[in-house]
Amino acid sequence: MERPAQRNEKINALVENIEKVIVGKRDSIELVITAMLTGGHVLIEDVPGVGKTQLVSALARSCSGVFGRLQMTPDVMPTDITGFTLINPGDYTRSFQKGAAFCNFLLADEINRASPKSQSALLEIMEEGQVSIDGETYALPRPFMVLATQNPVETYGTYHLPEAQMDRFIMKISMGYPSGKDEAEILERNEKRQSARELTPVISCEDIIALSEETSTVRCTEELKAYIVSLSEATRNMDYIRLGVSPRGSIALYRASKAYAMISGRDYVIPDDIKKLAPYVLSHRIILTPKGKSACSDQAGAIAKVLESVKVPF
Repeated sequence: MERPAQRNEKINALVENIEKVIVGKRDSIELVITAMLTGGHVLIEDVPGVGKTQLVSALARSCSGVFGRLQMTPDVMPTDITGFTLINPGDYTRSFQKGAAFCNFLLADEINRASPKSQSALLEIMEEGQVSIDGETYALPRPFMVLATQNPVETYGTYHLPEAQMDRFIMKISMGYPSGKDEAEILERNEKRQSARELTPVISCEDIIALSEETSTVRCTEELKAYIVSLSEATRNMDYIRLGVSPRGSIALYRASKAYAMISGRDYVIPDDIKKLAPYVLSHRIILTPKGKSACSDQAGAIAKVLESVKVPF
């Protein structure tokens, strides 16, 4: 087990390296790293041109792992993701040809443009970290993380992700537009041709696995565990929420809170960690009723109302 100072040094080095190409989005960077340390996957939903793909590329290139990318178009086949068994016509021997998923960081760009059949190929990959083909199971390398992007505005010709697949993502985040000052900095960096391709690794895959395992040592009191459960239960009993958060959502919030506490330099969870992460971890796991759609701006707004309704233990 590493000392807290060494641990924080590695995390800060990773954040600072990504910030060389991603301007003014430290919050989004820390959320993605939080998901990585939980072994989870992230859906980045935002309009084109705000740096979704650049963020994923910067994270992957800051780590010494293998980066894979798929442009999720309607003609992408499940075997492009998982791989397939090739039969040699000469001696009829079989060999497995790996798909794009056999990497450490898989970028599924514009995931909602792929067909439902191809989207479903990601289900086992994201949940089990393995691929099953023709009765054989092939483990994916560790660490493994899917970072998917989608555009919520231009939805013509897209395929909505089903709830079962949305639930596989530990977080859904949105980067948003930069401030005027940050956008001026982006222009300056663009003039100097600074991009994620120029980044060098500052952390190894072994470091990521070790840090991920150390999140289990972060303390979370029984009161805070009960608070997480109360938040999930509240989503199931609100008249403006049709589908509430499942136990998988509670587990995700618990694990993410411990990882975020560690990124913040602490070995214990505080209520603010849970309140901070709840909109990102829980909002994509609920479905609003017609009343909820009129009362709340969106699913994140509904989670904000849930946070207001549940008493904080301290």
